[in-house]
Amino acid sequence: QVQLVESGGGLVQAGGSLRLSCVASGRTFSSCNMGWFRQAPGKEREFVAAISWSGGSTYYADSVKARFTASRDNAKNTIYLQMNGLKPEDTAVYYCRCTILTRFYWGQGTQVTVSS
Repeated sequence: QVQLVESGGGLVQAGGSLRLSCVASGRTFSSCNMGWFRQAPGKEREFVAAISWSGGSTYYADSVKARFTASRDNAKNTIYLQMNGLKPEDTAVYYCRCTILTRFYWGQGTQVTVSS
């Protein structure tokens, strides 16, 4: 079992930056392939970024590539999403997800609002 808690969201002007954190509890965090997703009002939840259990591989949605960076610190049971060059269309609730084999564990989400 893995419990996830996101933080770091907030209100920022376009062009600004935020750093999201996702802290996990549970002994299996290091086995998690972690991902960031987001859901804007009236839209489906979408993939943003993923990072392998070792941190050696990262993947990004085209819409955030070169602006967002995912990282992890297994010693702190934490993953991060550094978001630079934020745009109003990045406004959404951001969720982290742990995948272990076929099981998914979600956090409760953190709101990111980008004003124009």
